[in-house]
Amino acid sequence: MISKTLTAASTKPIILGILKQGSSYGYLIIKKIKELSGGKMQYSDGMLYPVLHKMEKDGWIESSWSLKNETRPRKYYEITTLGKEALHQEQSQWAQVNSVLNQIWEPKTEIQ
Repeated sequence: MISKTLTAASTKPIILGILKQGSSYGYLIIKKIKELSGGKMQYSDGMLYPVLHKMEKDGWIESSWSLKNETRPRKYYEITTLGKEALHQEQSQWAQVNSVLNQIWEPKTEIQ
């Protein structure tokens, strides 16, 4: 299981990455994260929806209600141009963090 702290820190780039692939609704986002992480990341409604609302307020995503296949109405989210820019920044920052961790965890052996 991935720690709640690390899960929380990675929430925005994960959601933006999923929405870059196409619009989705809350439950499906939670299901996709669980699937991609092999069940090691657990999101709940109480964790996801406040982040979605904040991202919508910040202009990173937009939402609309939709009724598909005669099911109950669902609120679908999609990434905006501003959200794509935010995702690019997040990707850059996570790549830098990953680079530092790789240097620490896999130091190059010195030839003597």
